[in-house]
Amino acid sequence: MTHASTPTPANINDHAADPNLWLETIDGPKQLDWVKQQNAQTVKQYADSAEFKQLDARILEVLDSHDRIPMVTKIGDQYYNFWRDQDHPRGVWRRTTMEEYRKDRPAWETVIDLDALGKAENENWVWHGAYCLKPENQRCLVALSRGGADASVIREFDLPTGQFVKDGFVLPEAKTDIAWMDKDHIYVATDFGPGSMTTSSYPRIVKEWKRGTPLASAVTVYEVKNDDMSVSAFRDQTPGFERDFVTRQIAFYDSETFVRGKNGKLTRIDVPTDANTGVHREWLLIEPRSDWNVGGKTYKSGSLLAAKFDDYMAGKRELIVLFEPTDSTALDGYSWTRHQLILNVMDNVVNKLEVLTPQPGTWKRESLGGAPKLSTIAAAAVDEDHSDDYFLTVSGFLEPTTLYFGTLGQGEAQAIKHSPSFFDASKYDVSQHFATSKDGTRVPYFEIAPKNLQANGKNPTLQYGYGGFEVSLQPAYSGSVGRAWLEKGGVYVVANIRGGGEYGPRWHQAALKANRLRAYEDFAAVSEDLFARKITSPAHLGAMGGSNGGLLMGNMLTLYPQLYGGVVSQVALLDMQRYTHLSAGASWIAEYGDPDKPQEWAWIRTFSPYANATAGKKYPPVLFTTSTRDDRVGPVHARKMFAKLQSLGYDASFYENIEGGHGAAADNRQAAFMSALGYTYLWDHVK
Repeated sequence: MTHASTPTPANINDHAADPNLWLETIDGPKQLDWVKQQNAQTVKQYADSAEFKQLDARILEVLDSHDRIPMVTKIGDQYYNFWRDQDHPRGVWRRTTMEEYRKDRPAWETVIDLDALGKAENENWVWHGAYCLKPENQRCLVALSRGGADASVIREFDLPTGQFVKDGFVLPEAKTDIAWMDKDHIYVATDFGPGSMTTSSYPRIVKEWKRGTPLASAVTVYEVKNDDMSVSAFRDQTPGFERDFVTRQIAFYDSETFVRGKNGKLTRIDVPTDANTGVHREWLLIEPRSDWNVGGKTYKSGSLLAAKFDDYMAGKRELIVLFEPTDSTALDGYSWTRHQLILNVMDNVVNKLEVLTPQPGTWKRESLGGAPKLSTIAAAAVDEDHSDDYFLTVSGFLEPTTLYFGTLGQGEAQAIKHSPSFFDASKYDVSQHFATSKDGTRVPYFEIAPKNLQANGKNPTLQYGYGGFEVSLQPAYSGSVGRAWLEKGGVYVVANIRGGGEYGPRWHQAALKANRLRAYEDFAAVSEDLFARKITSPAHLGAMGGSNGGLLMGNMLTLYPQLYGGVVSQVALLDMQRYTHLSAGASWIAEYGDPDKPQEWAWIRTFSPYANATAGKKYPPVLFTTSTRDDRVGPVHARKMFAKLQSLGYDASFYENIEGGHGAAADNRQAAFMSALGYTYLWDHVK
């Protein structure tokens, strides 16, 4: 087995001599001029050919297709969808009835046209959602972002008239959390001025704001510590079960939730801080992320437990186990309907569904079906307050998504929408394999390959991964992957490495902080398994990942350069010595550790690509893509990493989209370009 190279020790003050610190000024004229120069070089080299332009157009055709399924959310009696296409690059928020929605070509009523709004107001608005007040569903708080940043402007909107409310609730651009209390009061956590944001760049104070009064007069509900992550509050509007909750997000995986009484008193829901909780009508659901001993019993990490909410708050600890993980299973999620609970369970990264009906003692269990082989199935309530209706989706690497509509207890769900096929899936096979990592752990991965694949070690292969924040990579259809990679003869591989959530909290926690290198060992093990099976070889293997997956790519570049012919790192963390001081970086200390503590920097140093890049290595060619408007990870990491590699004489390329936020694209045209650029880059180096 090939092992990673060992980084040499570094002094905690290394960054003081960093020649690329000047690139940390995100919007400086000098810095943006530098960005434009690098962009022009990359476009000239990789995005100026007829072949690139054809691929760009074919991916855009997928993204703009009118035959895509318009996924909807029920608000009141109507079904709302946000939609982008060629005619609406920034998108329209629109609505229809269920009767219309079932048709092949529904008639839609436009509620907000973002392109028209942006043009009228001379703003580059990007949709960030709408939050409507139940049960009337007449007023909504609409979030609009400039260029795709996480920070949003909040404006009150009237659904019946289709107009923004004059003198309604309005909040300037900030990372804001808002929720309705009633038609004249909202909970608001935002930037109230100096000292009101945490070191993670999120709100530290949540207030109650009354209509018609200045924001400065809003009454403080709760303040968290400066080094906590964030705070928020909301009112559960379920008729007959109205309750107010305040959440202190201590760190990414630790929080405290309180019930706020009518007198303003806060009563904590007494669960471990690393447990997730959810309240539905009379029920409290608890997901412990570590083994939990309570009431004389021990409940496994990754379980789902139920209790009567009022009884639990009164001190009773009578818990019902709704799900308990095994070596191969993990809870992927759940959704309440009016009377029942749908559980989504993964078994070796493939889904199956169960319906649970509350009853005294053990809840009644029924199967709602499993996914076709190596596919993904998911179900969600349509309206948890009023019906047992649900939407169900089925998708696979080679199976376009199908949307079903059903009612629990009333027979099988009926297919109502089908995604189009964007490539000929009959030419390919999907298989699941297991690699053995450095410490003996079995690591699953999916492989999508031509049926006539020759095991000669020469097949151009793209290996994709993420490996963090308990995020699972499951089978999903992608017309872009089909057109950009499979149709050209490539093999596509998705690695389910540790750090993800494919086997629940234990799979994630196995690669936290000082154990981070396990995620990279897993990814390398998958690569080596592909070599052993003669699917490909280093010269023909490319690697791609974004965000935390971009950090993964940075480490495959610096720790395992001998395994890859080309690497694409998207919107990545890379300077792990400075990450807590950049954008929202401090919020991820629970994932990576705190580099300002020398004892933690000692092991963070081992997976900091920016610190570990040195001269004299044989790094494969690498492309870094990012966005100026990414205020979550930020463009600084990619800028500095590219600049350092370039100064060391390595083959590195860079492209920074001026808009786009953490998704690196503000519309489908930008998304198609960024996607085509990554695929084109890899084809240029691994074919």
